Amino acid sequence: MAGALAVAYFAGGGGKVIVPKEKIYAFGPSARWVGDFSAGSVKAIGALEMLAAVGLILPAVLDIAPVLVPVTAVGLVLLMTGAAITRFRRREFKFMVADLVYLVLAAFVAWGRFGPESFTA
Repeated sequence: MAGALAVAYFAGGGGKVIVPKEKIYAFGPSARWVGDFSAGSVKAIGALEMLAAVGLILPAVLDIAPVLVPVTAVGLVLLMTGAAITRFRRREFKFMVADLVYLVLAAFVAWGRFGPESFTA
């Protein structure tokens, strides 16, 4: 699950970092949220997503501070909470569903690594 999330966040975040805000806005109704943020904020969100993708994989693969994997997942839960709030304020309920799915998947990774039956041991 962490690997699938990492791929999705790295691709999505990379797009936000590389593609100008105006072109993201032109992608369609699901990308209209960028109109509420500055270009720097959109790039910062993309950078956070890319860092989170690395944080979901690298610590576990290298076995260096593997506790960073669930910490990263909690960070993604917070990021996706902000995304869902933005969608709610914009009344984009159809698009908010995807944000909530990503939130639940990140929470699952955090629970799986921090939970009572942690599978990191």
